[in-house]
Amino acid sequence: MRLIHTSDWHLGQYFYSKSRAPEHHAFLHWLIEQVKAHQVDAVIVAGDVFDTGAPPSYARELYNRFVVELRETGCQLVVLGGNHDSVATLNESRDLLACLNTRVIASSAGDENEQVLTLTRRDGTPGALLCAVPYLRPRDIQRSRAGESAQEKQEALTEAIRAHYAQLYALAQQRRETLGAALPIVATGHLTTLGASTSESVRDIYIGSLDAFPAGAFPPADYIALGHIHRPQAVVKDGHIRYSGSPIALSFDELGSEKSVCLVTLTPGEAAEVTLLPVPVYQPMRLIKGDIAQIEQQLSAFADYRGERPVWLDVEINSDAYLSEVQKRIQQQSEGLPVEIILLRRSKAQRANVLERQEKETLSELSVDDVFERRLALETDGDEGLHDRIRRTFRTVVHELEQELRQTEEDKA
Repeated sequence: MRLIHTSDWHLGQYFYSKSRAPEHHAFLHWLIEQVKAHQVDAVIVAGDVFDTGAPPSYARELYNRFVVELRETGCQLVVLGGNHDSVATLNESRDLLACLNTRVIASSAGDENEQVLTLTRRDGTPGALLCAVPYLRPRDIQRSRAGESAQEKQEALTEAIRAHYAQLYALAQQRRETLGAALPIVATGHLTTLGASTSESVRDIYIGSLDAFPAGAFPPADYIALGHIHRPQAVVKDGHIRYSGSPIALSFDELGSEKSVCLVTLTPGEAAEVTLLPVPVYQPMRLIKGDIAQIEQQLSAFADYRGERPVWLDVEINSDAYLSEVQKRIQQQSEGLPVEIILLRRSKAQRANVLERQEKETLSELSVDDVFERRLALETDGDEGLHDRIRRTFRTVVHELEQELRQTEEDKA
């Protein structure tokens, strides 16, 4: 039996005000083509289908269209809820999607027997059993007890997660015996596992209770398909516990890892065979850094770029000049180039130097404009148009106050 394991689509995400809709549309089309090319029997989405609990209508449309197009291939779809997903949003179409060969498991609340699924091959015969574990909310799997220390709460949550997996795995073994076939058992999860490498776009979960779930506490499933961590990676050496990662880069610090989905071949009595299918890059993104001269030199290199879409840039400046002045200069340098500056910020070392120098200054040494520009420089959204509008509004207010002050002084005279 062949599965595709994917996760963390985050449909509906806006990246510094930029929509990811074209990228997601292209990815979902590509995924359908992979299902056809590799004769995949089931696709597992291990959480975070949507970026928010109330996704925009176009994101829901992408999701629903994918379900319909996938059904036409004869492939089964299993969708697990993630920490970004709303249980109510996923469940609102659950029964309808069940008629389209799609199973939705939004939460762990309810009958555990319904969370053990039989995955079928394209000919309708059983191919594997699935312990369908979504993001586990503590309230769904444990009862809080008064007077517990932070350490005791962490241990209790770890044990509750372990027990939930163990219960589903035992139910899967029972069903395997009932079916009378040596079916592989697959499990899913949406959580942080010890040893996993995270990125800036990963939101911490189980805050204050559980930092990471130990890989050794998972049941001995043939393959464990995980979501939540956006960098694709194997958690254990033999690779049967794995994060598929997000299909597109959700932060600039994810650019160092190639995005992929996992093609998993399951054969009874044999180890799962995992092949990574690289996802094409639909939106080029780059991080450039250095002093102003180095940044300008790197920008000029984009003059020969001939891609279909402009490159989104994260510009890290090593300069103690006002960020507003640097930003204006870099924006002028980038005009006419096939780039969009999404984020412009100081390097960490430079920010520390600026703060140290500013701490030694007194307010009496600064003009009103100095104070304003320094506060504005703390904003790192890189939107020069917005900053210019804020400056104009600020100067209008200052001008009006100065006029009122002069009028007050004239009246007193």
